[in-house]
Amino acid sequence: MLEVAASVEPGWSEGVDWEALAQRAAEAALARTPHAQLATLPTAVEVSVRFADDAEVHALNRQYRGKDKPTNVLSFPMVQRDLLDAVTENSDDGEVLLGDMILAAGVCAAEAAEKGVPVETHATHLVVHGMLHLLGYDHLEDTEADDMEALEIAALAGLGIDDPYLVRED
Repeated sequence: MLEVAASVEPGWSEGVDWEALAQRAAEAALARTPHAQLATLPTAVEVSVRFADDAEVHALNRQYRGKDKPTNVLSFPMVQRDLLDAVTENSDDGEVLLGDMILAAGVCAAEAAEKGVPVETHATHLVVHGMLHLLGYDHLEDTEADDMEALEIAALAGLGIDDPYLVRED
C-alpha cells in the first residue's frame, strides 16, 4: 500500500488539499510503472512530499546537487530501483521508505503561470515527476527522458490533465 505524507509550508495556496493531491499524483505515477504492485502489497510503501518555499529548496539544491538556485522539485530516493522488489519482500517491519521529495512554491507558481495552468495542475505534474525519480527513473539520456516523459503523460492523462510537454500556441 502506498502511503504519502505531505507537509505544507506557507506560500502554497490555501484551500487546496495538498496531501490528497500528492497521494493521487504518486499513485498515478506508480500505476504506470512495473512496480505498480507496490500499491497492493500489505507492506506500507512510504513517500514524503514537502511543499516548501524556494529558499529551502535552493539550500538543498546547493547542498546536494551543487546548483546555487532553487528548482521546481527535488527527489531523494532511499531504495535503488533494482532493489525495490527485494526490499519490499524482505521488509522486516512491514514498511519501506521509498524516499522524499520537496517542491518549491515560488518556482512552481512561476512555471504554472508561464504554462498557463493552475498551480495545482503543475504541482501534480511535479509530484508525478518526483515519484518517478523515487522509483529510479531519470532523464539524463535522451531515451531515458523520452521514457520518463511518456510515463508522466500517461499518469497525468489518468488524472484528467493534458500533456504538459505540448507547446501552447497562443
